[in-house]
This record gives sequence, C-alpha cells and structure tokens, in this order.
Amino acid sequence: MQGFLTAIGSGRVIVACLSMVAVLSGCGVIKDRSAEYQQERLASDLELPEGLSRERISPLYPVPEGEGQVLAGVGGNELPPPPDLTDNILDENYVVETAGEGQSWLLINELPGQVWPAVASFLLERGLELEYDNPRIGLMQTGPVGSRLKARQWLGLEDSEAASGPVLQARVSPGVRRNTTEVQLRVREEEDHEGFLQWSPRPEAPDLERRLLEDMATALKDQEDVKSYSRAALDIAESPRVRLIAPEEGEPRIVLDLEYERAWAEVTRALSEADVPIVDINRSQGLWFVDYRSRDDRTSGWLFWKELDEPKFTYQVELKRAEDDSLTVVTQPAPDHEEGDRSARLLSEIFEYLY
Repeated sequence: MQGFLTAIGSGRVIVACLSMVAVLSGCGVIKDRSAEYQQERLASDLELPEGLSRERISPLYPVPEGEGQVLAGVGGNELPPPPDLTDNILDENYVVETAGEGQSWLLINELPGQVWPAVASFLLERGLELEYDNPRIGLMQTGPVGSRLKARQWLGLEDSEAASGPVLQARVSPGVRRNTTEVQLRVREEEDHEGFLQWSPRPEAPDLERRLLEDMATALKDQEDVKSYSRAALDIAESPRVRLIAPEEGEPRIVLDLEYERAWAEVTRALSEADVPIVDINRSQGLWFVDYRSRDDRTSGWLFWKELDEPKFTYQVELKRAEDDSLTVVTQPAPDHEEGDRSARLLSEIFEYLY
C-alpha cells in the first residue's frame, strides 16, 4: 500500500514539473530558439571524392534562387493576396473607352490572336482593301480609300472619283487589363506614301475614329459566335503593359507602359473599382489623396447603428516619371497618419484592379 502511494506521489511530482516547464516557456524564461537558424552562417558545399555522384544527396525538389521581387518585408510584413487570374475581367464585352484628349480604343475580352482576323474581316466588309499588315507589331493598314463608294460612305466622305484619299490604320495590341485586347484606329491623310506609315500616338480625327470604333464594336458583337484564330497573330507581343516591381532595396512601384493621360485615367478607374475613396486630386502633380483606412477604422457607432465616417486624407498615390522616363505609381502614408503603414497593400490593390 505504501509503495502504491509513493508511486502516486511521484506521478504528481512529474506532472507538476511538466506544468512548471510549460508555464516558464510561456513566460519567456526558456528562450525561444525557433528563429536562430536565420543568423547561422552558410557552410560551404559538400565536396565528394572524384568519381562519386551527387544524385543521392541532391534535394528532390530544389528551391530556386530568389530575384528580389517579393513584397514581403515591405509595409509591416503585410503580404498582399495575389490577383485572381481566373476572373472574368470585363462585365461587358466590346466596350469603347476614352481618355485624355480624344484617345479612344475598343476593349475586347479576347486574346489578340482571336481579335486580329475579326478586325481584318470587318475592314474588308466596310469596302476597304488591306494593303499592309504586320502581326508582329499588331498593325494593319488599308490602301487609299479613293473612289471606293462603300468605304467613302462609311467614313462620311463626299463622293469623289479621285484615286487617292485617306488610309486607315488599325492597331491590335494586348490590353492594360489581363486577357484583353485593345483596338485603335487612325484615319491618316497622307499623300504619296509607300509602305507602313508610322503609328501616331495621337488621334488624327478623334470624333470620326470613335464613331468607327463604335461601329466595329457592334459588328464584332453581332458575330461573337463566329470564332476564328490567326496563327500569324501569335507573334503579337503580349508583354504586360502594367508591372508591379518590389525590389529588396528601394520603394515598390507599378510601372506603366502608357501615355500620361491614359495612365491617369487607368489609375483613377482602379481606385474607383477598388472602392478607395478619393478625397482630393492634383492632376498637374500627378497626385491622388485617398482614404485607405480599413473599413473597421472608418466605421463608428454601436451595434446596428454603425455607419462609415467621412473620408479623410490618410494615403497619397503619386504618378510620376522615373529616371528612364517610364511612368510609375508609388504610394505613401499622409504626413500626419500615425497608424500602421499599409502602403504596400494599397499599391498591390491598385495593381490588381489595373491588371
């Protein structure tokens, strides 16, 4: 009986000791060494005798070297969620959009290889003859309208027997938003031209070009069920026009392959679609003053009587030119903003709605 009681007493002592260890660990008396490996010096590679293979000691799934393009560690170690690449970008397909001084384009939720043959077929149906095309640069050009009655009527030109007249250029390029294509038109009044005319970034006849794009949008939408694909148009460059750069050193930024007016319009659209309140703007300096507090921080009241506060300036979004003349977007907190820095998350959210 005494031995039995002694065993029970020993068990209680062991339980008490284990409980004390757990308490001391929680209080920090026992040092947490889980992160010490980060301070260790890397050892040199293991050297094998000549004639032996490294296959048995090589990692089964080697980890590639990083290239410093991660947002972790920027903005309070807040890693933003990745964009949803499976999302259907456009609520409505075949939309004519405008920005700046008469810039217009037809936005289509298809890849350039699918849009290219549809645009070529549309121009032929309107009485124009394709004289040059180069899918690699996404450009096609008609011959002079001349006396082609159907084409002249479509362009709204007076009847004429002249063999000359304007030429029409169509540019098919990847859209700013992923998995989309943009089509632009230029009506060029050129005489004695040979070969491709250089594409003009500025509209030549903005009202006419927009009207032609609207007609194209209607026609392509009516033929949406008839799909074709151009193997030649596979060469159309598909490099993204919007890129998120997050170097290990220096501020993260969005790089835009756009003209200034278009870039301003796209960032404004992204902020609106992301539901980020714009408190004020300074277009001449490329600044948006926004409220990027969390919804909880912007909410006041009790229980069922909660409501959003009036927006106030907490973060700044800036569109500026870099040293290489590219357009970039950067974010930073307002000078008097004392809460946690959410600049990296704001930049990532703008990028998600841009691209």
